[in-house]
Amino acid sequence: MTRLVVGPFNRVEGDLEVTLDVEDGVVASARVSTPLYRGFEQILVGRPAGDALVIAPRICGICSVSQSMAAVAALRALGGVEPESNGVLAANLAHAAENIADHLTHFAVFFMPDFTRPVYAGRSWYEAAATRYAAVSGTAAEEFLPARARLLQIMGLVAGKWPHSLAFQPGGTTRTLDLGARMRLRAILRDLRGFFERTVIGTGLDAFLAIATPDALAAYAEAGRGDLPAFLRIAADVGLDRLGPGPGPLASFGAYHGDGGPLFAAGSFDAATGFAPLDPDRIAEDVTHASMRGAGAVHPARGDTVPDVDKADGYSFAKAPRLGGRPAEVGALARQAVDGQPLIRALLARDGGSRVTTRILARMVEIARLLPAMEGWVSSLDPSAPFCADGRLPTDGVGEGLVEAARGALGHWIAVRGGKLSHYQIVAPTTWNFSPRDAAGVPGPLEGALEGTVVGAEGAGSVAVQHVVRSFDPCMVCTAH
Repeated sequence: MTRLVVGPFNRVEGDLEVTLDVEDGVVASARVSTPLYRGFEQILVGRPAGDALVIAPRICGICSVSQSMAAVAALRALGGVEPESNGVLAANLAHAAENIADHLTHFAVFFMPDFTRPVYAGRSWYEAAATRYAAVSGTAAEEFLPARARLLQIMGLVAGKWPHSLAFQPGGTTRTLDLGARMRLRAILRDLRGFFERTVIGTGLDAFLAIATPDALAAYAEAGRGDLPAFLRIAADVGLDRLGPGPGPLASFGAYHGDGGPLFAAGSFDAATGFAPLDPDRIAEDVTHASMRGAGAVHPARGDTVPDVDKADGYSFAKAPRLGGRPAEVGALARQAVDGQPLIRALLARDGGSRVTTRILARMVEIARLLPAMEGWVSSLDPSAPFCADGRLPTDGVGEGLVEAARGALGHWIAVRGGKLSHYQIVAPTTWNFSPRDAAGVPGPLEGALEGTVVGAEGAGSVAVQHVVRSFDPCMVCTAH
């Protein structure tokens, strides 16, 4: 048995270390460590409740809107505020734009460059991949980054700036969108749809979303032109459909809420047992192997986050979130599986659960579903109606804010006493996916996905490890607060 430490990882937001126990060239077990403690939850306690709208978005400069949405949802629940429909639509536009920007950046800038490593030299697709996806010099960045910039223009129109906007409030959004702003939003979305159809999926949205079976997906990959078909051909050659199996349940808090309910449903999905409704009361954070004070598993509404660097069994500042006592994978794959997207459900049934290929593909499926939804939200805006409802926050109470960031389920749990925050707990997507073991010794989703990975003589430098880790799109600064 050989013990290897992998990290820090390049092209990753924040600090990450992975310890691998390797036997005969295969990962026997893994320990995923978040070595950076930040303390945002302690910063928030004792402040006026409204300060959460200023401080929480600064947890991360990548998923800032998602953190705002969770803080808004928690304060909205605390005060029983009914937001204006325009405000909900505008917030959904900004939130979706941020999440799509994350998906596109992850695909072209974080994930695909690993296929340009020398280990793949000699493969039939290598030269084309190196030209397209090489870090800094690849042609993909020249097209994907301007598309990202267009998405951030949506943020500017809706929220005034990005990141860390104060436009998102319990009553809606403080920035109104007039007829001119709606026209600009339509133009941006038209450009984005054209880029996505032409460059990424190589076909129209309707044709792409009509793909419902693994065989149809294989035919699309074989004949298709675009970055996604290219990825699918590479993935089939490398065997990414067998790499990085998930632990079982996939969970979603539900995304893009509106008058008719969320665009993507809340719940959990297991390839073996199917769909189950979401019960937030079954969420608990285990600190057995977290470098935190306490023992056992506690619901976030009752838990604390106090570091203990001398804890003998602690190897990460991340806690171990569990849903009904089980580790749950979160992210675009979970959202699409829970919502019943036919292709994603068919691939999960074929593979017996999540894999690297399905995690990457699900992000593109999600974009294809989000772009028409965003066009509909713009059309539904009514410039003559208000965007933000008045509402005072109570001096005492509790609130729960459950939303979906690009990387998955994000929850804020708050309590207010005398107008000030007496409790603030956050469970971020990477906390779910990169959690340590729990009291029963059950590994977190990434830890479990790494087990069985063949690393051969490459050991810690194995590109297979990189593929599995990056398929979860780590954002480590969000993980340990």
